[in-house]
Amino acid sequence: MIVGAKRSTVSSVQLYTRSAGTGLPVVLLHAFPLSSAMWLAQREGLARSCRVITPDLRGFGGSRLGEEEPSVEVMADDVARLLDGEGIDRAVVGGLSMGGYVTMAFCRRHPDRVLGVILADTKASPDPEPARANRERIAQAVLSDGSAVLVSEVLPALIGPTTKERRAMVFGRVKGLVQAAPPGAVAWAQRAMAGRPDSFDTLAALKVPLLVVVGEEDELATVADAEAMARAVPDGRLEIIPKAGHLTAVEQPEAFNAAVAKFLDTELGGAARPR
Repeated sequence: MIVGAKRSTVSSVQLYTRSAGTGLPVVLLHAFPLSSAMWLAQREGLARSCRVITPDLRGFGGSRLGEEEPSVEVMADDVARLLDGEGIDRAVVGGLSMGGYVTMAFCRRHPDRVLGVILADTKASPDPEPARANRERIAQAVLSDGSAVLVSEVLPALIGPTTKERRAMVFGRVKGLVQAAPPGAVAWAQRAMAGRPDSFDTLAALKVPLLVVVGEEDELATVADAEAMARAVPDGRLEIIPKAGHLTAVEQPEAFNAAVAKFLDTELGGAARPR
């Protein structure tokens, strides 16, 4: 297994990227307001038989924010240029929560570069006006007062009740990642997500396999949201992860990895089985 971390020039920023393994390239895009650190168990568990690529989206982790206007399309183009830098023509592209929004934007802007799609704990519908207003409120609060609002309002909804009750170390790890999020990146990402379009037409136009993953305890992107995305694509595959909330890949990594590995094996002819 090959493990590496590097920066690749992307537009006006340099995306810091953690990668592991060789073979079929699988790009995983992280949730808000975390970083590629959240994918540790996926890099370790899937990298024996595929190339797991986990960039920090602009502004988060080791990546600079840049000066572009907030947009999930800008973030999607970042990923395309990252693939250029890695010498990858086509890849399986997936994301969790915010990473899912970026994945759908990538499918919209770069459909010829997608081998397969993984959407975890996300939704294809746009924000209604109250949700957009709340994003702007949080953006302004973070810029003026720091991460307190993220810990008090965002963090509790990221983790399901089972994890909170039984896996305190996981909750603590996520809290640390939330607290580490730079205020400028948080505000930029909130505004990018608030402006995202409806993506059901994007899903309906997919010509590649789709896996939708959702935690049974997810209250932010619900099972109903996941079912709607799976129905939008002929033969879309849906996996519901028990005892997980919004961060399925962190809360139940073994089950998440197994779902991804099965998808890669059956739909893409890979041999990606988790350790």
